[in-house]
Amino acid sequence: MGTPDFAVQSLRRLIEEGYNVVGVVTMPDKPIGRHHDVLQSSPVKKLAIEKGIPVLQPEKLRDEAFLSELKALKPDLQIVVAFRMLPQVVWALPPLGTFNLHAALLPQYRGAAPINWAIINGDKETGITTFFLDEQIDTGRIILQERTPIAPDDCAEDVHDKLMMQGAELVIKTVRLIESGQATATDQSQFMTDEPLRPAPKIFKDTCQIHWQEHTLESAYNFIRGLSPYPAAWTPVIANGKETEMKIFKASPVPSEGGGNGEVAGSGLRLALPGGYLSLDEVQLAGKKRMPIADLLRGTKIEVIQS
Repeated sequence: MGTPDFAVQSLRRLIEEGYNVVGVVTMPDKPIGRHHDVLQSSPVKKLAIEKGIPVLQPEKLRDEAFLSELKALKPDLQIVVAFRMLPQVVWALPPLGTFNLHAALLPQYRGAAPINWAIINGDKETGITTFFLDEQIDTGRIILQERTPIAPDDCAEDVHDKLMMQGAELVIKTVRLIESGQATATDQSQFMTDEPLRPAPKIFKDTCQIHWQEHTLESAYNFIRGLSPYPAAWTPVIANGKETEMKIFKASPVPSEGGGNGEVAGSGLRLALPGGYLSLDEVQLAGKKRMPIADLLRGTKIEVIQS
């Protein structure tokens, strides 16, 4: 069960290992295009169709027709990767249970956007966890965990791709343990530390606005890379005299002992913040293409509105 690219590699590895994937559950096709008259299949559905695997796309997971189709597949085990919360009638169906691959070291970062929030918070390490589903979101008993470092210049896409590959291998390891009867599951309370739990709530457009006055150099840099390339941090700007929005995909921190006070430094897009200066390197004005800042400044005068 899954929808985005993150889930594709796990499905691919299960197929490569010769497991009998009796069906795939994914989101309904998404309307796209100017008039929303074109339906786009999920990445998981595309792979499933290519491999001849039956696909179920329920609007509602409690729908009787969907439940009947799912039961007819007679799954021994269900695997969830980047999907939505399942009702008990679904996750309790197979005799071997249902496990989830989560892109964080549970119990930290329960929620929809663990990769983004780990980088935004400046973590130096993250990881992946497989756990059996229960009634609450991301609270089930842990089967396996693996750690991976977050490099100082990693953006969300970098970490996503690393965890996607690492996670697919962890899925295979977990399936092997379960089918051999050797899987043990540990309550998440055994993984608690003195560190307060950090949530990973879904990210919306308002979440992505940079409020410069609230940031230091380090936190602004982490915020930008934690949201790059999607959905991308943004800031209001004045471009050639008109107020608009500008996404920031890439920035470079320049630490300085004296720091700054949050004002634009010089004529370029280098912002002075407590701790040093932040150079905005790759950006996109609303309605325009993503481009290096040098290209944008050739024909556009930009003033960042710092709130």
